[in-house]
Amino acid sequence: MLRSSYLQNELQTLKGEVSHLLNRTGDNFFDAAKSRADDLADKIKTALDELGSMLDTEENRIEALIAERPIATTASSFALGVVVGFMLGKH
Repeated sequence: MLRSSYLQNELQTLKGEVSHLLNRTGDNFFDAAKSRADDLADKIKTALDELGSMLDTEENRIEALIAERPIATTASSFALGVVVGFMLGKH
């Protein structure tokens, strides 16, 4: 017949091994999630850098367009302001 202390020792050993395996698996999950988050952060940073570059280019283009036609730009801005003013005034 098996002794109670022997079973307890075996159970404790098994419990320790399972705990160790679960901790290792948890660390692997954490490392994988961290790696994915870092990759996603890099992709977002690259996309934001590209967006900033495109916005700078468009800003320069719009500035050049306004500089070429200052009167037309001013008249268009005034007309847009009048339209928005009427729309907000009616509500």
